[in-house]
Amino acid sequence: MNLTTLQIFDPAMCCTTGVCGPEVDTKLVQFAADLDWLKSQGVIVQRHNLSQNPAAFVENKTVQATLTEKGEAALPALLVNGKLAIAGHYPDRVELAALLKLKATAAPAPAKSSCCGGSSCC
Repeated sequence: MNLTTLQIFDPAMCCTTGVCGPEVDTKLVQFAADLDWLKSQGVIVQRHNLSQNPAAFVENKTVQATLTEKGEAALPALLVNGKLAIAGHYPDRVELAALLKLKATAAPAPAKSSCCGGSSCC
């Protein structure tokens, strides 16, 4: 079995997924759901947040070079099996499926809740 690894290098966010606080970005909620879907398809998903795990950005030469070239506009950066696949935006499920050679299923509508509740951050 050929395992695929997807690494996501997120910009600085208050929690690991960005799905926190009073004003949750529905794109990030949907992306988190899409990552769960990828995991159910056997994809190994590793997510790194610049504010919580800066060492991962420094240690990865591909991400380091992309940041040097484009600055923080390159984030999020998505690597498939160590190779830069997407920089600067969060893909939808169809784009992720095509990138990973999977058949996309319809994505459920994102929930409108926060992981933290209230106005606090994770």
